[in-house]
Amino acid sequence: MRLSALPAGKTAQIHSFTKSAPELILMEMGCVPGAFVQMDRTAPLGDPLAIRIAGYCLAIRKQDADHVWVQTL
Repeated sequence: MRLSALPAGKTAQIHSFTKSAPELILMEMGCVPGAFVQMDRTAPLGDPLAIRIAGYCLAIRKQDADHVWVQTL
């Protein structure tokens, strides 16, 4: 499942990135394969998304979250 499709309050583990992903930028923010991520909330119009990863809250664009594949727990 894509990170952007993860429901609020659910936790998942990052599995991989799509080929066209801004992978280096996402990895610098802590979105590395194997990391656990929790969907915190979505903005009223659906963009950006607030996720909890590595002990902090991170806001990312929905189009960037579309490139991150996760496995639900």
